[in-house]
Amino acid sequence: MILAGIQPQAEFVHWWFATGFLVLGLLLLSEALVGPEVWGRRPWRRYLWPSFMFGMGVLMWPVSTFFTNSTIHMVAHGMWAQVLMLAGAAELGVARGKLHSQYWRLTSALGLAASGVALLLHEQNHWLFARAAFLHHTLGWTVLVAAVFPLVQGLRPRSLTASLGFATTFFVIAVLLYCDRDVAPIFGHLSFYAGAPHR
Repeated sequence: MILAGIQPQAEFVHWWFATGFLVLGLLLLSEALVGPEVWGRRPWRRYLWPSFMFGMGVLMWPVSTFFTNSTIHMVAHGMWAQVLMLAGAAELGVARGKLHSQYWRLTSALGLAASGVALLLHEQNHWLFARAAFLHHTLGWTVLVAAVFPLVQGLRPRSLTASLGFATTFFVIAVLLYCDRDVAPIFGHLSFYAGAPHR
């Protein structure tokens, strides 16, 4: 009972991770604009975004444990934790020089595709049920389609379009997560079963 009183609303957790994705997008955009050679002149910069992604995966575990209200939500958040950590670890291995194949970068494509599927499967309500439902559907399809960018990066590492698209994906994710409200109307629609709206 005490835990329920101090547990933050789900939208707050979404906003925290939106900030993380915003930082991730800024790091990726910076690397894409200056190029990997210039970015890598300071060796510590090569580890920035992969370690940040890995750290977000670690932070997703408490979310899956303490801030979920159903089994499907726990499974989805646990899967996001795993794919974030996998993609971050693979990119760290590439940055360190321990992993030599460019195809290790495909783990980011796998991570986005798995996240998109999880978002679509764990949202049980229709698009216009509430704002949170609409955003989960939109996020799911956005992330699923955006998996093409790291896929192209794995096959053509020097593609500027793929690098910019990959960075932009995280900006879009951040904006959508910042728009989240647990119970709020979307385009004037709110299901009677969603509950009382709040701001």
